Amino acid sequence: MPRRFNTAGPCLASDHYMLPATRRTPQVHALVDSGLYFAVHAARQTGKTTLIRNFARELTASGRFAAVAVSLEWVTGEDPLTMMPMLTDGLLARAREQLPAELSPPAWTTEELGRNAAAVLRNLLAAWSSACPLPVVLFFDEIDSLPPDVLVSVLRQLRDGYCSRPAPFPHSVALVGMRDVRDYRAAVRDPAATLGTASPFNIKSESLSLRNFDAAEVAELLGQHTAETGQRFDDDAVAELFEQTQGQPWLVNALAALLTTQWNALVPERSVAVSRDKVLEAKELLIERRDTHLDSLVARLHEPRVRRVIEPVMTGELSVDATYDADWSYVRDLGLVSIRDGKRQIANPIYQEIIPRVLTHQVQTGIALEPACFVAADGGLDVGKLLEAFVGFWRRHGEVLLRGMPYQEAAPHLVLMAYLQRVVNGGGRVHREFAVGTGRADLVVELGGRSDVIELKLQRGKHTLPDGLLQVARYAKRLGRDVGYLVVFDPKATTPWDERGVLEELLEDGVRITVLRA
Repeated sequence: MPRRFNTAGPCLASDHYMLPATRRTPQVHALVDSGLYFAVHAARQTGKTTLIRNFARELTASGRFAAVAVSLEWVTGEDPLTMMPMLTDGLLARAREQLPAELSPPAWTTEELGRNAAAVLRNLLAAWSSACPLPVVLFFDEIDSLPPDVLVSVLRQLRDGYCSRPAPFPHSVALVGMRDVRDYRAAVRDPAATLGTASPFNIKSESLSLRNFDAAEVAELLGQHTAETGQRFDDDAVAELFEQTQGQPWLVNALAALLTTQWNALVPERSVAVSRDKVLEAKELLIERRDTHLDSLVARLHEPRVRRVIEPVMTGELSVDATYDADWSYVRDLGLVSIRDGKRQIANPIYQEIIPRVLTHQVQTGIALEPACFVAADGGLDVGKLLEAFVGFWRRHGEVLLRGMPYQEAAPHLVLMAYLQRVVNGGGRVHREFAVGTGRADLVVELGGRSDVIELKLQRGKHTLPDGLLQVARYAKRLGRDVGYLVVFDPKATTPWDERGVLEELLEDGVRITVLRA
């Protein structure tokens, strides 16, 4: 059976196009060799499970270690005394599946390991390490999914055994999850509180993050498909695929699968090269489908910690919240944000598209418009006419919509984005650019072969309008346009709602700019 791009579960070299498992975390070799305990954290579906399963096989095959990867995702009970014997039984089962008989743990009973369930994991690992002829290496996957009390029990037992070395205990242990060990504390107790003992979180010597693919690696992965099938990706298609995904492994594979290997692939004929336009078409399909990976991310948007990070990104405002740095680390570990080109941004253009669409879905589907009414004679978007129509919509519905929006600061931006998306859906594209500290959100609308820039700002003082005019003029010139659009929302306005929305045309550096003050 030919290999394919994988979007479901760990990758297997025999079935899937994939890159070497440890290339993105080369330090793991040295950490295991040195007998260290460490953490590996990254967002969902970036390749953590593929990494540890393949690395465990590699270590065992080397003849130097007995390595096992075990997932703890199924451990959902809250009581450690009930769950610890079940957890150890699961670990024993995985070890016997993955190791030859001479390296597998003997068939101990709970009684033999000790009746104290709170110490049964430590006792099992000590007994196994003593009996095994090779150093034991363990990878605990989904460690941060454990219920709080169970997580503390596991960490305490690992720390106790680690501190007892050189008495028999695993040579190296990796704690693998979405979050770093530093963030486990928040899951089990108030940061200001204490557990009353030596901290179980002081267990790891290093913390590794699994990076995304770089541009060369995306090209290499796509090249495996070309080598096996003869189907090429145009150079600009490869570049666009990287640009849209920023190398996020699941997104790379999902777009490539939509293009070439799914049963309803957009480019099924191997003699036909994949073009940039097809990559953009696949991107729209992926956003509309909202597969499990995307749904699991957007489900986080209403968490207060996530909102405190995403909202300033969308409005371009600086945040001075006391918890911002910790919240940023948390949301970055979820994979939703990153620092690119020195700016704090949504992690990639696909997430940047889907987040506002999700937050405005109800608004967008409730807008009754005929999109064809806003198409200009040249096939582009008649933005002036659209803004005039939006003024009427804003006067009638703005107050109610703002009151019900979860992201209050970004609510005006989101309402206009919903209105715009409703108009261009199916016939064009809206590209969004926003980052912390810019003071604005930039929208570029592509329709009928023409691009228009619409900039959104919040009224923050006397510099808002002149800064906005200058920014729109610069952006419009980059697009080769002599017109642009600026929408300034005033969150402190006292004007009656049925009088809001004033349109005027101003000139800035040779660019005619339509300004909507809302």
